[in-house]
Amino acid sequence: MPATPENPAFGSVEDVAERFAAHGYIADRRLATTVFLQTRLEKPLLLEGPAGVGKTELAKTLAAAAGRRLLRLQCYEGQDESRALYEWDYGKQLLYTQMLRDKIGDLTADAPDLASAVHRIEEQDSVFFSDRFLAPRPLLDAVRGEQPAVLLIDEVDRADEALEAVLLECLAEYQVSVPEIGTYTAKVPPYVVLTSNNTRDLSAALKRRCLHLFLDYPDAERELEIVRAKDTGLPEAAARHLVDVVRGLRELPLRKSPSISETVDWARTLAVLGVEELDPEVLADTANVVLKYERDLHRALEVLPRLVDPNRTLPEPGHHHHEGHHHHGGHHHHDEHHHGPGHGEPDETDGRAVRAAMDRQGRHDEGYYGAPGAGPTHRTTPGAGQGARSFAAVARRRTD
Repeated sequence: MPATPENPAFGSVEDVAERFAAHGYIADRRLATTVFLQTRLEKPLLLEGPAGVGKTELAKTLAAAAGRRLLRLQCYEGQDESRALYEWDYGKQLLYTQMLRDKIGDLTADAPDLASAVHRIEEQDSVFFSDRFLAPRPLLDAVRGEQPAVLLIDEVDRADEALEAVLLECLAEYQVSVPEIGTYTAKVPPYVVLTSNNTRDLSAALKRRCLHLFLDYPDAERELEIVRAKDTGLPEAAARHLVDVVRGLRELPLRKSPSISETVDWARTLAVLGVEELDPEVLADTANVVLKYERDLHRALEVLPRLVDPNRTLPEPGHHHHEGHHHHGGHHHHDEHHHGPGHGEPDETDGRAVRAAMDRQGRHDEGYYGAPGAGPTHRTTPGAGQGARSFAAVARRRTD
C-alpha cells in the first residue's frame, strides 16, 4: 500500500534500517534516522559527499522500500528549466491549429457581426495552453501525478543557479506554477532527495529548505556488511581482507579514491576469477576495476604488497616497482608517479587531507564553473522560460 500521511511509509527508525537492508542497502543509525524524519516532516533531503558513497542508491532504495515510483532529474550545466518543469506539446498545438482553421467557418457562420466572429475565435486561444497540451517533466510529474513518488534530483551542484532557483517553489510548497493554467499542488507530497558531489556551493535558500546529511566512506565493518549484502561470491576472509586493502588505498593521495560500489565490483571480479585468498599479483591484475587514472594505478601498485601483507618490506621511495609493469603491459613509471604536481617535489601529502581539500568550499579558481568570479567565458545560455514564450505567442496573436 502506498504511503500517505495517514499511512506513513515507515513506523520507526528501526523499520527504515530493516526495510533498507531487505533491499540491499545497509543504513547506519544516523542515516536511518534522517530518512525517517524526512518521511514524517515531509521535507526534502539533501545528500552531499564524495561520488560513489550511495547517495543516488539511497533514493532508489527509498522508492522501493516505500512502494513509490521513482522520478529522476539528472542535472547538468546549461539545463533549461523546461527540462525540469514542463514543456508545451507543440506538435499537438500545431495539429489543433490546423483543425481550428478547418472549422473556423462553422464557428463564425452565425455571428451577427465581425466583432462577434473575432471574439469567438479568440475564445479558442485558451485551449492551446490547456492541460491537454502540457508535457510534464520530473518536477511537475512528481507534483501532479496520481501515484506517490520519490523525486531524485541528482547532482544538483552541476546545474545552473537559475535552475536551483526554479526548484525552490517545489521544495518549499510541493507545487509548480504554470502561468497559462495555474498552480498544481501535490495531493501526496513526494519524497524529494537531492544529491551533490560538492563541485560548487549550493545556495543558502536551497539548503534552508532541506534536511541535510553528509555521506562519507563507511567504517570497515559497515563496508564489509555492504559487500556481504551484495552477494559478491567472495569468501568472507577474502572480502574482509579486500575491504582493508581498499581503505588503505583511500589513504593515498589519489585523484579519485575507490568508491563503495567499486569495492563491490572488485569483490565480484575476484570471485569470478575464483580467488579465495588475496595476493599482490592478483590485486595488481585487477586494480583497474577501482582505479581509473593511470597515475593512481601506479601509486597503488607500489603499496599493494604492503597493504596485502603489512609486514612486507617495500623498496625505498623512488625505486621502480617492476612487478607492476609485468602485470600492466610493460608500462614504465614516470617521475610524475613518484612526485606530486610540484616540480620534482616529493608528494608526501596525506590521503585524508587531499580528500578534505577536494571538499573545501571555494577550492576552484575563477575559470571553474560555480567558483566566485566571472567564471568561464563560454557557457551555455539557458532557454527562455516556457511561460515567457507562451505569453509572447498569445500577445502576437492578439495584435495580428
